[in-house]
Amino acid sequence: MKQTAIDWMFSQLWDTPKDKFTWQSILKEAKKKEKKQIQDAYISGVFIVGFFNRESNSKQYYQETYEEK
Repeated sequence: MKQTAIDWMFSQLWDTPKDKFTWQSILKEAKKKEKKQIQDAYISGVFIVGFFNRESNSKQYYQETYEEK
């Protein structure tokens, strides 16, 4: 089974010295992983339905839904 971004972040924080810089780096990497997981899930869902141009639509979906404005 694949590791979720949250599982990855928890294990990194658990095993890493606790300083702000390290935690911020781990959080940034976890957000990248989460973004990819969301985009992959979107692409998979769209593939099942049969739409075209899945990758650009997944990026647009992520930006509209999750990125700060």
